[in-house]
Amino acid sequence: MRFMMLMIPKGYENAAAGTLPSAEAVAAMMKYNETLQKAGVLLALDGLHPPSMGARVTFAGGKPKVTDGPFAEAKEVLGGYWMIDVKSKEEAIAWASRCPAGDNEIIEVRQVQELGDFPPDVKEAIGDFKLG
Repeated sequence: MRFMMLMIPKGYENAAAGTLPSAEAVAAMMKYNETLQKAGVLLALDGLHPPSMGARVTFAGGKPKVTDGPFAEAKEVLGGYWMIDVKSKEEAIAWASRCPAGDNEIIEVRQVQELGDFPPDVKEAIGDFKLG
């Protein structure tokens, strides 16, 4: 089962462009990342620049509209993610619980939808599409 562990750092929604974590925070996180890797559960990971450097595309009335960051209405934003492959939601939560996150950080654990999760009509709409 694949799970995404989504890092939500409080305050990051207002971070200035170019804001980066400290070397100390990165070192602690790298030890955690190496533990995930050595356990054979890590599939991918990335940190994200703050929303002030991003954009949102909305589709009101079916027409795309681009809004550059920061986003005034944002209360929580992603700071990064890990994609892991584990046997259960409980195992994913256990891995998230080991993260050296700070007081201002939350990790949301979400299972990735797999082809087998869908009914036949949705599987037919997906067809033979493969990524990678």
